[in-house]
Amino acid sequence: QVQLVESGGGLVQAGGSLRLSCAASGQGFSSYAMGWFLQAPGKEREFVAALNWNGASTNYADSVKGRFTISRDNAKNTVYLQMNSLKPEDTAVYYCAAGRNSLPRPRTRITNYDYWGQGTQVTVSS
Repeated sequence: QVQLVESGGGLVQAGGSLRLSCAASGQGFSSYAMGWFLQAPGKEREFVAALNWNGASTNYADSVKGRFTISRDNAKNTVYLQMNSLKPEDTAVYYCAAGRNSLPRPRTRITNYDYWGQGTQVTVSS
């Protein structure tokens, strides 16, 4: 089992950048695929980005391709989401999650992930 804690959210102007971190504790972080999801007010949680256990394979939502980058440091038990060129529509609570690895790319469905953090708020002003 793994516990996840997100940090790095905040208020930023449109066009700005933020880096979210997700620190993991417990067993086996380096064996999990890791994902980021967002949930805007009144909407369902949706996929943002994911990468497999060694970071060699990634997957991104079309809405963030070219702007967001997911990465991980298994020595630090941490996964990151670098968010550039932020838009007001990126405003949401961002969650990290841990799940099973898959080939050829990590999965995008909420049900593919077993462990979740509590979320961190990202607000992008226009």
